[in-house]
Amino acid sequence: MVLSLDRWVGKVAVVTGASSGIGAAIVEFLVDNGIIVAGLARRSELVEEKAKQLSGKPGKLHAIKADITKEEDILNAFKWIEENLGHVHILINNAGVAKENFLRNGETADWKQTFDVNVMGLCIATREAIKIMSANNINGHIIHINSVVGHKVVPFPGINVYIASKYAVTALTETLRQELNAIDSKIKTTSISPGLVTSEMTILNTEFSEDRKNVLKSMPILKAEDIAEAVGYVLSTAENVQINELTITPVGEKI
Repeated sequence: MVLSLDRWVGKVAVVTGASSGIGAAIVEFLVDNGIIVAGLARRSELVEEKAKQLSGKPGKLHAIKADITKEEDILNAFKWIEENLGHVHILINNAGVAKENFLRNGETADWKQTFDVNVMGLCIATREAIKIMSANNINGHIIHINSVVGHKVVPFPGINVYIASKYAVTALTETLRQELNAIDSKIKTTSISPGLVTSEMTILNTEFSEDRKNVLKSMPILKAEDIAEAVGYVLSTAENVQINELTITPVGEKI
């Protein structure tokens, strides 16, 4: 199997949550490899700054302001992309949120935001991408940035709703694969499930308690670039090869 991103050069990729962490690393990787990237984020100014840094690279980054919890923002973003950049070939559902709370006394608004970002936003973006791919006979690729906690409940109190949202992503990836198979679609679906990664959702999370952050800092951890390279690996497989699930953990991780 020859690994190459050549088939995607000049094609359009959508990356949600593109302003920092894993999303920003994925954006940079794709642009370095000649792909046109639409980076969706609430903090679009950070994506615009990244676009300036990447000027002169083989690909190009376009910043699009969008709140992934708002369906209208997602619909408008895909409409703009289609009209200004071209047909979507790749979607990377990376946007995510993790709130520290408990089922016994947590805030409803925090639970709702977690599911709106991690599940509903992912579903809406996936639907819009597949509409474009199907209408234009594009054998595209949908990648969900999942988590190891989407496959097992870890003994780490205070993230139960986050874990539930990631279990949903695991189920959605497989049900979508079956759904596409049923209509003989060649669109690929992949769940990438990292272990602990340095990001604003983990050790850089300003809403986490110091005790929680100190626990996280004591654990083996991945870099955002490690996940970006995994995305590149998944995209580089031959058209007849589908990686359904890719789990990535730092050496020594025990959760």
